This record gives sequence, C-alpha cells and structure tokens, in this order.
Amino acid sequence: MIKKLIKGAHSRRKQYIKDLIEKDVKDLKFCVLGAGHGGSAMAGHLGIMGFKVNLYNRSRRKILSISHRKGIKIEGEIQGFGSVELASNNINECLEDVDILMVVVPANGHRYIAQICAPYLKENQIVILNPGRTGGALEFFHVLKEYGVREFPFLAEAQTFLYASRAMGPAHAKIFSVKNSVPLATLPAYWIPGVLKVINRAFPQFVPGDNIFKTSFDNIGAIFHPALTVLNAAWIEETHGDFEYYIQGASKSVAKVLEAVDRERLEVAASLGIKAMSAKNWLYTAYNATGKDLYEAIQDNPGYLGIKAPDRLHHRYIDEDVPMSLVPLASIGEMLKVQTPTIRFIIHLASIMREKDFWVEGRTVEKLGLKGMSIKDIRLLAVSGEF
Repeated sequence: MIKKLIKGAHSRRKQYIKDLIEKDVKDLKFCVLGAGHGGSAMAGHLGIMGFKVNLYNRSRRKILSISHRKGIKIEGEIQGFGSVELASNNINECLEDVDILMVVVPANGHRYIAQICAPYLKENQIVILNPGRTGGALEFFHVLKEYGVREFPFLAEAQTFLYASRAMGPAHAKIFSVKNSVPLATLPAYWIPGVLKVINRAFPQFVPGDNIFKTSFDNIGAIFHPALTVLNAAWIEETHGDFEYYIQGASKSVAKVLEAVDRERLEVAASLGIKAMSAKNWLYTAYNATGKDLYEAIQDNPGYLGIKAPDRLHHRYIDEDVPMSLVPLASIGEMLKVQTPTIRFIIHLASIMREKDFWVEGRTVEKLGLKGMSIKDIRLLAVSGEF
C-alpha cells in the first residue's frame, strides 16, 4: 500500500513538471520573495523578459514605489522597465496561482519565509533559494515539516546568486553583471533535470548541480564575504564603505587568508566524497576571470568593478554569511573530524565585533538534522530526500 502511494505521488509530480514545461511562457508566473538588492533586480529582469511577476516583501513601505509604478527600472548589463503585476506584503495573495517561487532574501531569513509560506504552498510549485548558502534547502525542508506540510513543493537551491546587483533607489536597480552559469540542485537530487527544464525557460544560466551538499559546499559567498569584511573592518568603519570592496579590499595578504578559508571548505567537502570547486576556479567559470592565484583572479574580474564595500559591519556579509555559511562548514567539519581553524577564527572575530554568538544563531548539524549521521546516510539523504 505504501509503495503504491509513493509511486502515485512520484507519477503525479512528474506530470506537474511536464505541465510547467509545456505551459506557454507568457502564462508562466513567478513570485520573487524579497525586494532587496537581489530581489528587485530579479523581479525587474523577469518582467523585462515578459514573465508574469509578483513581488513579496515583509515591509510594505519598501515596495510602495514598485506597487505604484507597476514595475522596476533596470540599468546596467540588463536595461529596461520590468513590469510587476503585484507588489505586496500579503503572502497569500502573492503566492496565488504562482508556478515558481524565487526566494531572494538573506539566508537567515529562510526560516521565516518557510514559516509564512507553509500554509499556502502547493505540490505543483517550485521553490528555489537564491542562493541556499550552506544547508538552505535542508533548513527550509525541516521548517515545512515542523509546520505540518505533507505535500511538499519541489525544493531547490542555487549555489550562488545569479547577479551582481544593487538597488539604486525606489523601483530602480542596477545589474552589474550576470553570471555565466550557476549550479542548481533539488532535494531529492532526482528532480534536478525536470526543475532545470522549467527554470531554464527564464534563466538558461542555471546548470545541474550534483546534489544539495555540492551546491552548499560550493557556496563561494562563504569565502569572499565574512573574511573580507572582518579583515577590512577598520576601513569600512572609517570610510563607510567608500572603496571598491573586492578590487581594493582583497589585497595580496587578505587574499591569502581567503585561500586558507577556501582550503578548509574544500577539505570538509572532500570528507563527504564531494569535490568542491575552489574559489579561484569558480571565478574562472562564473566570470571568465584568470590569474595564477586567487588575488590575481579577483583583480581580473570585471564583474567586481564599481562594487563598493558595505557601509557598516551590521551587514549580511557578516550577519548572514557567518551563521549561515561558515558555522555549518565548521560544525560539519567538527562532526567529521576535519580541522577548520581559519574558519573558526573568522567566526570568533565576527562574533566579537558584532557582539553576537554566531554559533548559537548558526546552522549547526543539530539544526540541519545531520547530527550523528554517517557519511553514507548523509550522501543517501541528498539522493533520496529521506531522513
């Protein structure tokens, strides 16, 4: 009886994917959740491409101009005015008749988004975390379970965010660059091909990731954001971010620390049999940047030109990326007996600077449901989605 139910659910979900693939492009409807730097850029770009777009934001004030103008002006690599059908802080109306949910909020907001979406999600919808950081899909899945969801949507996470972008003002965003390719994985992994066929109708840049652990360990924000911000703390506070974050902030010495953080990330991934991409190779792939080391690759990346540093330390590069990227790396490393001294040191310094305990706030193996699991069980989880 149970096997029949599982088989029936799988067949039904295959049909959902087929329906979305065959749906007329002009009828494919998105909801972008989050109207910050990334969400406003993505919503505007989708509108420019002709898709139906809703935009959700928790604060109504932030989207008043978008609601009034019925869209977002986009400049930079993508230019035009993207229509937005609905900009609202009412999650129920934002999700109505939506096919694809693009979650574009800091990773420490994933839990909240999962909580408010849980009563309204449908089995034939696709939810994509842009990006998942480290463990995003796992956390989202656990929250939906906690809130009693029985028929889960297709759940996916991107390895990194598609754009380098900034909000320029009310209903106005700039896309500095669009990455060449962004790996995407689903939980479980066998839905990757089907979900990609749907999302590629809008974004051909999404490519198949191996599984959610590969996308999580290839979270390059974990390398560039926390350490770069911590090591430039004095300059950020003195100038309020008035310098080029990557080009000037990643000096030769700072880049050596980033390389040490990167090596530890690669070692944690390798302990699970996952060959993660180095930060240097990621710059080659995502931006066609070249160089013999990480410093030269950063300096050679035109996509980073003009991007200013955060104007304060109270910023997602610390408050999001430390607990949602570095903490899970260190926590998984500790469980698997992999040393991560540089990562732990950056977590420690960030906690002092922000007067927070990021270990308490962060995604530990306990919060991700991985505590005590064997390497075999963790790898099986990625494939089957079963705990």
